Amino acid sequence: MPSDIPSPGTPPTTYRDLLRNREFVGLYVSFTLTVAASTLSGFALGTLVSRQTGSPFLTAVSMYGATFATVLGALTLMSVADGGRPRRTLVALQCVTLAGVAAQAVPGLPLTTRFGLLLVLGFFQSLGTGARMGLLAEVVPVSAYALARSLMNITSGGTAVLGYAVGAVLVSRLSPHQVFVVAAALTGAGLILVAGTVRERSVRPPRRPGPRETWSTNTALFSRPGPRALLLNLWVPNGLIVGCEALFLSYAPHHAGVLLAAGSAGMLLGDLAVGRLLSAGRRRRCAFALRLLLAVPYLLFALHPPVLVVAVAVFLAGTGFAATLPLQEQLLELTPDPVRGQVQGVESAGRMTWQSIGAAIAGGLAQYVPAGTAIASLAAVSVAVTVLSRPFVVRARLTEGARARWFSPHFTETQVKASAGRDAHLRHGTRTARSQVVRTESPSDVRPPGPGNDQGVSDDDRTGPERDHGTRT
Repeated sequence: MPSDIPSPGTPPTTYRDLLRNREFVGLYVSFTLTVAASTLSGFALGTLVSRQTGSPFLTAVSMYGATFATVLGALTLMSVADGGRPRRTLVALQCVTLAGVAAQAVPGLPLTTRFGLLLVLGFFQSLGTGARMGLLAEVVPVSAYALARSLMNITSGGTAVLGYAVGAVLVSRLSPHQVFVVAAALTGAGLILVAGTVRERSVRPPRRPGPRETWSTNTALFSRPGPRALLLNLWVPNGLIVGCEALFLSYAPHHAGVLLAAGSAGMLLGDLAVGRLLSAGRRRRCAFALRLLLAVPYLLFALHPPVLVVAVAVFLAGTGFAATLPLQEQLLELTPDPVRGQVQGVESAGRMTWQSIGAAIAGGLAQYVPAGTAIASLAAVSVAVTVLSRPFVVRARLTEGARARWFSPHFTETQVKASAGRDAHLRHGTRTARSQVVRTESPSDVRPPGPGNDQGVSDDDRTGPERDHGTRT
């Protein structure tokens, strides 16, 4: 297994550097195995439901219905992602997921029980995502966070595509119940990796996870205009464009596969280029253009151009999904340490939910207008949201660059002091004795805005050392 990055003064700048970090490898590989297991189990359940009911609606719900349960996790118990023992929490959530997937492998279960298990799995998987992303922010330096997320995004997309292909082969040779066994084995392997590679972190301020704590943190999160604008841009434009993709089959039944492949290829290339080749400053300067690129090419669908032109447009638009990386970086900078896992979990759950909402909106609109017109209309709304919310995204960094300003009465004085003390140790390069983890940078190192500190300068246009301090890779 790779060893930890040897030089804490040199943050990772390549994927190879990241893969030298033993803890990151454990999180990354377990995440990949979890995505593969989820894809296989979804395919197996969809096949089983289709054979028993013949209902396209129930089949679709069985394959993608778990995404709706992520909202319940974000609204009720997402605060468990920031408990005092995050590794233990993630291991426990992985155990619950393993038990749920293994239960699906039991022959003869009623469909109502299977759908109940599906919702339970979606609920706990959303909590696991929050715990995993909270740990990721501690395992890698802040300057490498976007690089790590881009690698995980690329792997997630590729694993999902490969998982459906492998699932089709397995279902043709095995029963759906046996495919569930394979998915359970992958989940178990991911559990073992997390337990064997990730160290426990006990430096977090003590919290009492529960619905009240979750609701208090969510209230604090959405009461701030900066994080609220970032979440809006992470959820709505992305979800509307996924809705556009959901209409490919209606728009071009014989070429839908080509269009979906073009979009996936663009997404993978965008995450690779933006996460690997651009510095943090350049990512910020390209963020607004990427958000526009995500939607503008879809306006061509109103003109019904040739399929080749449409495929190129979809490919270009797919690269715009990489706009999530600088937005996630910016959200991380505005998030205090005690609630990082919960905020990242809420962001992920909301993004997945809005993708489902976007598909539902697109399908409903296509009932009344041609598919090409519906696609162009959703793209126009996505552009409008991006343009109208840009000033709020810009001010998010200018007015809330210091994470201390994000703290509110929802956080106790003890939590504020603990987080501030931890950041002070990190700024001076001191190893935190309790965690035994060195992080080279912290979002709190970013100088808060003040008189003469680039007041009124656009977030997408700022340059110079003040712009990249603490985030340049």
